[in-house]
Amino acid sequence: MASVVLVTDSTADIPRATRERLGIEMVPLKVNFGEESYLDNIELEPAEFYKKLAGFGKLATSSQPSPADFHEVYQRLTDAGHEVISIQLSSAMSGTYQSATIAKSMLDDDSAVTIVDSKSASFGYGHIVVRAAELAQAGASKADILAEVERMRSELRLYFLVDTLEYLQKGGRIGKASAVLGSLLNIKPILSIDKEGVVYPFDKARGQKRAMARIAEVLESDLKTRPLSLVVATTPGYTDGAEEMAELLKSKLNVKEYAETEIGPVIGAHAGPGTIGIFIFPLDS
Repeated sequence: MASVVLVTDSTADIPRATRERLGIEMVPLKVNFGEESYLDNIELEPAEFYKKLAGFGKLATSSQPSPADFHEVYQRLTDAGHEVISIQLSSAMSGTYQSATIAKSMLDDDSAVTIVDSKSASFGYGHIVVRAAELAQAGASKADILAEVERMRSELRLYFLVDTLEYLQKGGRIGKASAVLGSLLNIKPILSIDKEGVVYPFDKARGQKRAMARIAEVLESDLKTRPLSLVVATTPGYTDGAEEMAELLKSKLNVKEYAETEIGPVIGAHAGPGTIGIFIFPLDS
């Protein structure tokens, strides 16, 4: 039986050591500071990115990989006899999924490659990729891995607690007047991603503590005593509140697995420094 290899892109925010341990292939997006471009999480690691962003004074942008970038990986893996599961950033947020799909069509025989639209971002789908790679390493079939991917994708709960409205305003997500008023009132927006993979404003609260309490309230109400995997993601250098958020959720929920990760350059360029990501997966089906 051919072995299964997981392919993803850099916005999954999977730590390098984890990718190397599980043999996950990663195709990077690019982060752009004006005319300067860097390969996300390869030429520019998270800590360096946030330092650079603080001194840039403008909006950093991002650009998707080309189909050729994915094609090289797919061709190399299939030539070696592997089955491929490629899980990408939500197609509603980026053309990365489309690039992967085009790359698959460029193969002479594309039957070994399955591409999945995560309909998510950051470690919301990074966790799914990691779980799938663990199953692949344990010898699970491609069909069984895809079934688990679908289960996790359907049960994922995620929230982004944004520290400042500045980057949402610069990126055109909200108007300047709303950003100024929100900042004056210390409004902390809580963002989530819907079933179609679109970012939406889930709620807002005045002050970080109230925003954290609101997230905990919703999760406690919805998930009750189900055993959960919790991952909290932070932006390097801006970790205030992350430990408090983690401890609050652990006190309210039945957390059986806990991990931390970093929000990488591409996601950070759009959400801004100080963002906290909360990713929850039920461990039972």
